[in-house]
Amino acid sequence: MSNIEFCYRYRDGANYKKQGSVVFLNPDGLDCSAIETALRQAFWDGLFIAHQVRIPEIFLYIDGPFAFDDHCYHEFAAAQASDGSPNDEYHRTITEFLSEATGLRGRWQEFDPYDSHSWASRTLTR
Repeated sequence: MSNIEFCYRYRDGANYKKQGSVVFLNPDGLDCSAIETALRQAFWDGLFIAHQVRIPEIFLYIDGPFAFDDHCYHEFAAAQASDGSPNDEYHRTITEFLSEATGLRGRWQEFDPYDSHSWASRTLTR
C-alpha cells in the first residue's frame, strides 16, 4: 500500500511559482485518480486556500514584502503514489484530508494579503 503525496504550488500573478507537497497515509487504498477527481470537485478551478485545509502555506511573500501580484490561493497539481514517509502535521490519512477539503466546497474564505488584520488573525489561529 502506497502513501499519497498531495502536490501543490503557489503561483503569483506574474507566474512566479513555489512548489510544496504533503504525504498522507492511505490505509483505505484509495486510487490516485479518484483522489484527484474528488479534490478537483472540492477546489475552485483547482485553487484552494492552504490554511483552510491545514496544509503549509508556501507563499512567495511569507518572509518578504507583499507584491501587487500576490493573492490568497494555492493551486492543486497532483495526487500521486509515494513511498515517502507521511509528513502531515495533523497525522491525517488521505481519506480524512479529502473529507476536510470536500467539506469546504464552495465555502472558501478569501483574504487579502495586503490586509494586515486578516494576515495576523489567520496566522494566530492555525
